[in-house]
Amino acid sequence: MLVLLPPSEGKAAPQAGAPVELERLSLPGLTGARHKALTALVELCAGDAERAAEVLGLSKGLRGEVGKNAALLTAGARPAGEVYTGVLFDNLGLAKLDDAAYARAERSLLVFSGLWGAVRIGDRIPPYRCSMGVKLPPLGALGPYWRGVLDGALPEVADGLVLDLRSSAYAAAWKPSGTLAGRTVTVRVLQEREVDGVLKRSVVSHFNKATKGRLVRDLLAAGLEPGTPGELVDALEQLGHRVEVSARGTERKPWQLDVVVTDVH
Repeated sequence: MLVLLPPSEGKAAPQAGAPVELERLSLPGLTGARHKALTALVELCAGDAERAAEVLGLSKGLRGEVGKNAALLTAGARPAGEVYTGVLFDNLGLAKLDDAAYARAERSLLVFSGLWGAVRIGDRIPPYRCSMGVKLPPLGALGPYWRGVLDGALPEVADGLVLDLRSSAYAAAWKPSGTLAGRTVTVRVLQEREVDGVLKRSVVSHFNKATKGRLVRDLLAAGLEPGTPGELVDALEQLGHRVEVSARGTERKPWQLDVVVTDVH
């Protein structure tokens, strides 16, 4: 099973240490594109700080991220699973997994990134600020920039079930196609609550990340590695999640599952 995750906007604080080595990251087919993206980001942020903040969509409170980006070539790198923070990763709780579950996470999790394309949680990267929605000069919009490169690299590692938990901006950077699409499952989180005596459902926004993090954590901790969408449904139900198939996939169309929650936390 391959699990596709979005990154977090928040990152762990920089640490001293050896800098990123692009040639040692997973998915070596992305190395050239990573080098271009990293060089472009560093050059942007080493120049006019105000322009860099505008391009990156940074508020005044985040202007310090420009200086950090300018130093990315020498900044200390650490495993991506430690760099990414935020709601999804807090609920995924990688640091709390036992050795066997963490090894499964290293094999199965792939985090998408506006700067790196996609990385595994063991890949050593520095904290950075560059979302997939950025138009990074001279490369342009990063979603289209990565799409063609990822089309060539990801089918090689997606040889089983694909659980796609990415947000829309990161999903646009690569869409499984052909028979691979038929082995892909997307997840929507719905909150069910009673309003004036009637049960109503609504799409959960912020807290959908927490639910998705818990889904992945539960699968990893239990040692369950479903190979088909049907097996995934069974596994999640076995783990106590309420799951409904809202759209059945075909040989070329992804499945969509609804995970229904009553308490949002």
